[in-house]
Amino acid sequence: MQVPVDGVKNQRKIQLWMKMDIRAYAMIGALVAIWLLFSLLNDTFLTPRNLSNLFLQMSVTSVLAIGMVLVIVAGQIDLSIGSIVGLTGGVAAILNVWYDWSTVPVIIATILLGAVIGFIQGWWVAYRAVPAFIVTLGGMMVFRGLWLGISGSKTIAPLSPGFKYIGQSYLIGPIGLILAVIAIVFLVIGLLRKRNSRKKYGFELEPMTFTMAKAVIYAALILGFVLLMNQYQGIPVPFLIVIVLAVIFTFMAKNTVFGRQTYAVGGNAEASRLSGINTKRRLLVVFVLCNTLAAVAGLILTARLNAATSNAGNMYELDAIAACVIGGTSLLGGAGTIIGAIIGALVMASLDNGMSIMNVDSYWQLIAKGSILVVAVWFDIYSRQKKKKA
Repeated sequence: MQVPVDGVKNQRKIQLWMKMDIRAYAMIGALVAIWLLFSLLNDTFLTPRNLSNLFLQMSVTSVLAIGMVLVIVAGQIDLSIGSIVGLTGGVAAILNVWYDWSTVPVIIATILLGAVIGFIQGWWVAYRAVPAFIVTLGGMMVFRGLWLGISGSKTIAPLSPGFKYIGQSYLIGPIGLILAVIAIVFLVIGLLRKRNSRKKYGFELEPMTFTMAKAVIYAALILGFVLLMNQYQGIPVPFLIVIVLAVIFTFMAKNTVFGRQTYAVGGNAEASRLSGINTKRRLLVVFVLCNTLAAVAGLILTARLNAATSNAGNMYELDAIAACVIGGTSLLGGAGTIIGAIIGALVMASLDNGMSIMNVDSYWQLIAKGSILVVAVWFDIYSRQKKKKA
């Protein structure tokens, strides 16, 4: 029996829509399983208050992971961002507490400091061909030493109310709902524009019903999140910063020449250079962006703690790398997404939060996170090997 041509086309469209990023969906499934497990073990885990604290806790790691994705996608690594968080957050506290700077100048100065640090490290990597592992390992020690020397290993506190707003405040309910509606409108417009663009250039399209179904699901998730947060104190400002940065850098990675060239450099640096891409400049910009985001994370952490401490940011680089890898970023370069890294950060924060609620010893938390990291890397290698065989 011969299948009608239209039936074959529709079947192909359905198969196209059903083609999933298995890694991303596996992480979402793991996240849901973690939440269900802890909710069964402790009925306070899924309360609005605890989930609000969870999103607040993951904010610093998420900001760091956004920058780290770009670095790893470009085929590099940055071991210094934890120390940069400590140094930049500490400098911000010194300017605010010791020199009585207001919040806006402190933010500008701190972000510029992060950009300068990124430029210096990126220059050594890109233009002097020193391996990123060595440059950033040295940076990890140098920046930590600078912070200890500048602060005298003292805790610098308290911060001004305006500065604390960055890390401790919430958006009230009505504002959160307005932002949710705006986000949904832009989401629908984006999905329709993407569909029209594919149609214009003759690419296969998923059925319109699937596009609308995705819009409804995303809209429900956005509204559900806002309504849930409004049951406590509103959307945490640090997590709102994460959302804004994620949108900006996702657009940059997917829809700009810089983003496409960054993925190309990570996939094959030599081929990218021969095709005319200025690989050195791309690497330099990637490190500037990563370390600038580390400075933003430093501001958030310092504001949330209402103090700059000598051990601030310690080992945060490993949390950021783990979040990226768990979220699907390949350590071999050329593959990874911002959204995946944030999901990875949420998985790790959920483990920390849930096990803390259960009063699980800290060493078990380390064992759990380390085990998940190893499994995530194995899954990445297994997936690549399977694709090569296919």
